[in-house]
Amino acid sequence: MIPIHQLLSRIRWDREFGRGRFAIGYYDRVRDEIVRVPFEEIIFSPEERNAVRFMDSDGVVHTLPLHRIREVYRDNELIWSRPGQSR
Repeated sequence: MIPIHQLLSRIRWDREFGRGRFAIGYYDRVRDEIVRVPFEEIIFSPEERNAVRFMDSDGVVHTLPLHRIREVYRDNELIWSRPGQSR
């Protein structure tokens, strides 16, 4: 299975592969559930190679470590999931 950082890079930089509507699903420990974030809302920072950022509906910016990403969707279809992780 492709590592998450490679998949995110491919979505960003491979025009053919990156067509479609992508979303990531991360495990939210407070809500105890997988939360989806549309890919266009994710902020990639060169200073943070092991994390991404996104802003929630309340305007709060969250830093999300890559290891907390559990799923990736393309056009609402699951295309990647972290092996061996249970909710």
